[in-house]
Amino acid sequence: MPGRPSSMPPGDAQDTSATPSDEKPDVAARKAYKEAMKSFSKARELEAASANGSNPDKKAKAIDQYNKALDKFTEALSNKGDLVEAWDNVGYVHLRLGAYAEAVDDYNHALALKPDLQEAVAHRAEAYLALDRLDDAKAAYMDLFNHSRPLADQLMLSMQKWLSDHRTETRGMRPADIAAFEKWLLERDGIAKQTASMPH
Repeated sequence: MPGRPSSMPPGDAQDTSATPSDEKPDVAARKAYKEAMKSFSKARELEAASANGSNPDKKAKAIDQYNKALDKFTEALSNKGDLVEAWDNVGYVHLRLGAYAEAVDDYNHALALKPDLQEAVAHRAEAYLALDRLDDAKAAYMDLFNHSRPLADQLMLSMQKWLSDHRTETRGMRPADIAAFEKWLLERDGIAKQTASMPH
């Protein structure tokens, strides 16, 4: 999408906002983050509402709010580059906007700051799937399987949807790779069901 900032390391951001020169970076970052969260929450509400009905207007408004949130998260990160929550949320915004490579980059930043952020692992795996990076998605699933079973189960559903979509249309994937992924999914799903029924 034109005009949308990509994820960038702190310091590379061009601050075009009219931040007073006496405002400290931490204060400016907190202020921008707070504004970003308002748009972010509104976007998620609109997206949920548009999923329940067939209101394309709400979906368009959600995208608009995500873009507003993205601008403010980027501003926050240009002032304070180690805001893990901002990196995590920018990743989610990029994921929702279909900017999957940017989402992976954002989640890499978030996980470098907080390696045990399991939701970031799960969302990055969604971006991996969208980019057909199956080995990375499988590695993420194994990590989640060991640390957060509910998130692993959600990712399994996304992987099964990816498989279903690619069965009908390969989208440039080699049939052998799709078949190998299907075999792996069947094995992992079987193991997940076995271990879920075991007493803890």
